[in-house]
Amino acid sequence: MGTPSGPPRRRCIPWNRLLLAVSLLTFWTPPTTAQLTTETVPPLAAEGSDVLLLAHNVANNPLGYAWYRGERVDNSQLIVSCRVATNLTIKGPAHSGREALYPNGTLLIQNVTQKDTGSYMLLVTKDDLQTERQTGQIHVHPVLPTPVITSNNSKPWEHKDTVVLTCGPETQNTSYMWWISNQSLPKSTRLKLSEDKRTLTVFSVTRKEKGPYVCETRNLVSISRSDPFTLDVLYPVARPSLQVSNTTVPEHEGPVVLTCLTDETGVSIRWLFKGQSLLLADRMTLSSDNSTLTIDPISREDAGDYQCEVSNRGNSSRSGPLRLRVTWRVNAQALSVGAITGIVIGVLLVLTLLAVLGCFIFLHSLDLRLHSSQICLFFFPNPGCLHNRGNWPPASTSGRGPSGSSASQASLPDARPPAPIYQELLHPDTDVYCNISHKADAGP
Repeated sequence: MGTPSGPPRRRCIPWNRLLLAVSLLTFWTPPTTAQLTTETVPPLAAEGSDVLLLAHNVANNPLGYAWYRGERVDNSQLIVSCRVATNLTIKGPAHSGREALYPNGTLLIQNVTQKDTGSYMLLVTKDDLQTERQTGQIHVHPVLPTPVITSNNSKPWEHKDTVVLTCGPETQNTSYMWWISNQSLPKSTRLKLSEDKRTLTVFSVTRKEKGPYVCETRNLVSISRSDPFTLDVLYPVARPSLQVSNTTVPEHEGPVVLTCLTDETGVSIRWLFKGQSLLLADRMTLSSDNSTLTIDPISREDAGDYQCEVSNRGNSSRSGPLRLRVTWRVNAQALSVGAITGIVIGVLLVLTLLAVLGCFIFLHSLDLRLHSSQICLFFFPNPGCLHNRGNWPPASTSGRGPSGSSASQASLPDARPPAPIYQELLHPDTDVYCNISHKADAGP
């Protein structure tokens, strides 16, 4: 029994021999003929652009070329053909007037449309009357129009309304993106995109989300962005206040500067004078944002109450009134004729009133004198005063009478004591007489 044989031994082939064998095989292999190919430039064409269907590896000295619409030879779909020897070009039924064939077999299609999308076949006739075929593709995509942002609410109220923004128009094979204040959308529970991202919803909108917003559309051949869109968020306007450089100003001096103070932004400012819109005079100027009113020089016509009003598209608010006082000196030379006439008339009226008052005082004092006499008789009655209801008795004096004899007071009939003067006032029908004695005529 023989010994078991071991595993077969592998013979190592020298490396140099292996390289030689490979070289011989390469040298002996007959060269292969390059196949006809086509290339579309650009591979994705935008509508309205030009497209080239390049022919590569065309046989030497071909007899002719022919391009067809589709993937088979159909004379009804012939676009153009060319005989190389005579450089004769024949247009087929599928020629639209935008196609051109070059001598190397390349086809140019100008101003392509989406209808030009599809297959195109090149037929090459070689000098041995053999033919080669190759198919190429054209893909034409629309150029996206400029998108437009629309809103369901043009004037939303802050913390109250929800706004839906839409990027349009809607096109196929298009993606949408949104930007706010030149930045991508932040993560927020109050911002929500639709599934196709054409619609952006803003819940309980605030002034921070007013924008501006921009939407971007993209397809395989174009990118387009909308114009900025800013939300007009309405909110209550806080009451402004007024500040003035001087509240009391002499006439013809200045300037006087009034400033409307407000913390609001994006509001308009209006000035009022005595509750009405201020009509700017040549002496008045406003700042670019209307927040400052300058009057120089000041005039007495400028005296009064000033207010400023701030407003947005939702509401407005006015400041409290601020009174401007203007002082001036009266110049007599500058008085008009009417003013002087008025002053003269006023002086005459005053003088007349003084004269009437003087007369009244004089008459009143005279009446007081008469009244004081009556009071004197009341308190100090004259013993010669008699009270008599009959006729007035003839007056007589001692030693001088109508009978030539003197009469005494005791001889008078019905002699009564004198009556007080107040009886005359109480009894106007009572006669009061006085007996006057002339001591000068009385005898010794």
